[in-house]
Amino acid sequence: MYPEYLVEPMRAELTNVGFQELKTAADVDSAISAEGTVFVVVNSVCGCAAANARPAAKIAAANAKHPDKLVTVFAGMEKEAVDKARSYMMPFPPSSPAMALFKDGKLVHMIERHQIEGRPAQMIADSLIGAFDQYC
Repeated sequence: MYPEYLVEPMRAELTNVGFQELKTAADVDSAISAEGTVFVVVNSVCGCAAANARPAAKIAAANAKHPDKLVTVFAGMEKEAVDKARSYMMPFPPSSPAMALFKDGKLVHMIERHQIEGRPAQMIADSLIGAFDQYC
């Protein structure tokens, strides 16, 4: 685990714009299995999370058409919650950062780390917005 003082600003980047932190497996089950759409961000301390993933998530979340719920888990911190979220993202291998859109508990759109690294935040956001427009 990372020191909380280190990750707090990274958590706040998402919680300050309306994302709810999920810290237990039960929290994840409750959020993802609910009816409607849920956008899950697997947050991370890495540079591509800071430069690409979190900014893209914030841009996409501000879109007029967006998921019913915006939630996040933090890799390297709440292991139980992250593992549970990743179990819903199967068959995609674990990666962080990562982003997933669920509709009525089913995975409908996934963005893995390799699709985040080296891509501008707006490009990632455009992919998310396209999924939001289709499923939300």
